[in-house]
Amino acid sequence: MRYSEEVKTVTRWLRKNQTPEEEIIWKLVRNRKLDGLKFYRQFPIIYERSKREYFFVADFFCHEKKLVLEIDGKIHNYQKEYDENRTQIIEHYGLSVLRIKNEELENQNNVIERIRNVCKQAFSRTETNAPPAPLLKREGSLRNQNMSKKEKTNQ
Repeated sequence: MRYSEEVKTVTRWLRKNQTPEEEIIWKLVRNRKLDGLKFYRQFPIIYERSKREYFFVADFFCHEKKLVLEIDGKIHNYQKEYDENRTQIIEHYGLSVLRIKNEELENQNNVIERIRNVCKQAFSRTETNAPPAPLLKREGSLRNQNMSKKEKTNQ
């Protein structure tokens, strides 16, 4: 599954229909506002299971720190198993996950500090032979960012 029309449609819809809490986080991290780090919003993660490709959309993703931010509203109280499964998939690719509950955004400074602390830990992890970035199958994704021009033309 390349960056299919389905993935494109879903991610575009999610970007246009952010929750108020996602908007708050986006205002805090967009345009490299947080320590010069580039964050993407509504980033698709495409993975394979049983020889089939699936995808889900992470709320925010920082490639440099291999960090996924998930903003958890009340619905997440009822889908813990689903969230745990997503976390396992994300961590399988050598990424970290930081879950932020909507209520935590009442104190944005604390949330920013939590993100900074996780980013500092992610930096030390990359210095100590952590797994490589995942090979996500998306045009413009980590997979293509890590490929040479020759590899891209041979696809």
